[in-house]
Amino acid sequence: MTKKSRQKPSRFAISKTRKSTTGKHKIKNTLMNSIIGILSLLLIVFIYSFSKKYTQTGVSMNTLEVTFPSFPDQPELAKDLYEQNPILEIEIEVLNGCGKNGLAGEISEFLRSNQFDVVRSEDADHFGYTHTLLISRNENYEALKLVTSSLGFDIEDKSRVLIQPDETIDADITLIVGKDYSSIEPISDFLSTQF
Repeated sequence: MTKKSRQKPSRFAISKTRKSTTGKHKIKNTLMNSIIGILSLLLIVFIYSFSKKYTQTGVSMNTLEVTFPSFPDQPELAKDLYEQNPILEIEIEVLNGCGKNGLAGEISEFLRSNQFDVVRSEDADHFGYTHTLLISRNENYEALKLVTSSLGFDIEDKSRVLIQPDETIDADITLIVGKDYSSIEPISDFLSTQF
């Protein structure tokens, strides 16, 4: 068996390899230095032309004036805003019973514009309600009168106004919006003013 002998590269071959890689690095370094130099020169030219522009047009950096908007001396307090537009302590839950997308939110805005506190607005248990219902959930008869008045309902109309106390619901009144919502004048007037 012959033994393969491994030949060592000669010193000449090693130095040639090192010189070629060193030469490649020198070219890369020279190229990068040239690019940095050109970019530096462009930056200096830009700064010079920018400063010349302001001195030629007569506008000096010292004459620029910045004005900030003025603020009222005393900000409005929540108490003052409440006194201007008090929210009645009547909690209402609004349920969409007709299936029109976003209707519960729109009706909530109507009620809030009448200073009622809408605590929840969501879909009803089904979308088959043909008439809008107002359901009193506690004995607060004055609250019921105010809400029926704002909706234009007759408080004696048993087809629209129901009294069903339920202590598990954390609202004074439940409003289930039915398919006839557009025939309720205050609601249709409000919705026509919305975008």
